[in-house]
Amino acid sequence: MTITRLSRSDPAAIGEVPVPALASLPNASNLFRSRAERLRWLARGRALKPYLLFLAGLADVQHRVQATISGGVLSVQQVLPRHVAGTPPLRYARLVDAVILRPIVDLLAQLVGTLDMPHTARTALAQVVRANDADLDGMIQSVLGATIPVQMLAEHSFVAATLQAHFTHLAERLDASALTPMAHCVCPACGHLPAASMLVGRRGTKGARHCGCALCGTLWNYERIRCVTCGSPNGIAYPETPGTKALAHAQTCTTCKSYTKIIRQDIDQSADIIADDVASLDLDQVMRNTRFRRAAVNPFLLGY
Repeated sequence: MTITRLSRSDPAAIGEVPVPALASLPNASNLFRSRAERLRWLARGRALKPYLLFLAGLADVQHRVQATISGGVLSVQQVLPRHVAGTPPLRYARLVDAVILRPIVDLLAQLVGTLDMPHTARTALAQVVRANDADLDGMIQSVLGATIPVQMLAEHSFVAATLQAHFTHLAERLDASALTPMAHCVCPACGHLPAASMLVGRRGTKGARHCGCALCGTLWNYERIRCVTCGSPNGIAYPETPGTKALAHAQTCTTCKSYTKIIRQDIDQSADIIADDVASLDLDQVMRNTRFRRAAVNPFLLGY
């Protein structure tokens, strides 16, 4: 399947797009529960149904794990006194290692173990549980650095799910008004890469574009016609991709030859950055036949 036409116009008429606050922090008590509901809804009648339902179960587990995280992780109060101005306060290199993450990994593994999953996934989960601190640290850094080895995709997806629960807990407790824009398109809360971007559907800011952090769940405002990867406002286009779902579009950049998805929450307010990105895998498959490479990072679309 190939792209039939490139449209240079934004998929949503810009008009008078409001200017929202820089960042919207995640609601840790509801994020994963809502994501699970969205994944189940998206699974209806799709070829990806088994995988989407598995991810829904995993999101349920993340929700349950999230509710148990308290003093066992490094608190924001401990972090902020060491925060360097102009950098994300939850800059992850200082905030996580095998010792900090181990209790969360063990709990997540215990709960995930009750889900229906392929033998290969169950074996990968066991590998994560059995990993020594050095190996677990290596997997943590691979997820954070988006340098995941192809032969260990499943193991790293479980580590990523654990990291999401950990950093969502921390991000929720920040002061959004104290966050500052970053020089590159990285999360102003934790410094990680976006999974996709979204035209938000909230009252008062409907149609504004936000990028969504693949790690901590923070949404941050980003200019509509600007490349998420290189920041260029030039060479931006919106391919029309036949056969893909209308709630996900691609924004391409001829400057750096990359693309990022735009999820239309302004059309469906229940849209979720992670869930809708996975469910629109057909769009990634179409884009693989073009000269553009996927730039955003989603731990549940590893390999794409």
